[in-house]
Amino acid sequence: MNWLALIVMVMVGYSGYSTLDIVVTDAVSDEGVIRVLLFDNEKGFPDQPEWARSAFSLPIKEGRARVSVEKLLPGSYAVAVFHDHDGDGKMRKGLFGIPRDRYGFSNNVMGTMGPPSFEKAAIVLGNKDKTVFIRLKD
Repeated sequence: MNWLALIVMVMVGYSGYSTLDIVVTDAVSDEGVIRVLLFDNEKGFPDQPEWARSAFSLPIKEGRARVSVEKLLPGSYAVAVFHDHDGDGKMRKGLFGIPRDRYGFSNNVMGTMGPPSFEKAAIVLGNKDKTVFIRLKD
């Protein structure tokens, strides 16, 4: 890229960033919060918040929650969510570690005998804003 093009982009405010809107649907009640983890690589996906790029605790209204994550560089991202009924930050699990709380992943993928891989849940964010809808499931 030449210097003149770079100067023009800076002057007009080109940032190369995008916004990812995450909409979570199908909560069975408005009690508690929706926990959202956004990952930019497979490390820690889907349940280790210390490796997440961003983490959110969202209020639920009419079975839905929404967050906008701004200033993301183009690349692959994966989202993991769950309905935290009691607000303790932990997913309730039953026998054999099976989740008792509703949960979901970007691309609405589900794993077999465990969570899906980062690659299956990955969404590609380019230079345009994007909205993803994640349906909570049992």
